[in-house]
Amino acid sequence: MRSVATPALGVERIDLYQFHWPDESGTAIEDSWAEVTRLVDEGKVRAAGVSNFTTDLLERCESIRHVDSLQPPFSLIRRDAAAREIPWCAKHKTGVICYSPMQSGLLTDTFSASRVAEFDEDDWRRRAPEFLEPNLTRNLALRDSLRLIARKYRSTVSAVAVAWTLAWPGVNGAIVGARSPEQVDGWIDAASLQLNASDLDEIALAIERTGAGAGPVRPSTVFAR
Repeated sequence: MRSVATPALGVERIDLYQFHWPDESGTAIEDSWAEVTRLVDEGKVRAAGVSNFTTDLLERCESIRHVDSLQPPFSLIRRDAAAREIPWCAKHKTGVICYSPMQSGLLTDTFSASRVAEFDEDDWRRRAPEFLEPNLTRNLALRDSLRLIARKYRSTVSAVAVAWTLAWPGVNGAIVGARSPEQVDGWIDAASLQLNASDLDEIALAIERTGAGAGPVRPSTVFAR
C-alpha cells in the first residue's frame, strides 16, 4: 500500500473517515461507499465508518465493504439505537462511538427548566421535543434520579449519564463536548466509572418511573471496557 500524503491535515492518511449523514441528494449509498472503499484501498484512509445510519443502510454498506464504525445518537433519553443499530454493530464487529450522551446538556448537573427560556432565538434546542413540555419535566426528573448514584461514586450526574452509554455491549466510546475546563471536570470521570448491576437496575426503574425518552432501558450485561 503506497503512502498518500494529506497536506491540509499534515498526516500520511486519515485514521477514520465517516459519513456524517445519509445522502439526501439522490446518490445511491452503494456508489458513495464504493468511493470510500477506493480511498481505503489507495491508502488515503485507514478505517471507514458512518454516522446516523439505519441498519438497512449499514447492511447495504456491509455488502460492499466492512463498516468499521458507526456514530449514532445515544443517551439515557434517546435510547433507540440500543434496539437496532448497536446490536447490529456488536454482531458485525463494527465499533460504536455514540454522540450526545448527555442529550445536549439535559443530563448535566446544573441544567434547569429556566435555562430553556435563556437560549438564543436561533438555538435549535428551543424547538427540540426533548426540551419542550411535558418531555422536559420527565427528562429532568430522570436526571435528578442519577444524583444518588453520582454521590455514591463521588462523581457527577454528567459522568453517570456518559458511563451508562458505555455500559452497553458494543459501545466503544462516547463523544462529549465542553466549552470550559469546568465542564470537562464534570464528565471526565465517565472514562473510569463502572456502573454495577444494581446501578443499572436503579436507572432502569427511574426511566420507567419518569417515562423519560424511548427505547430499551437496561443493557443485558455490563460491558467490560
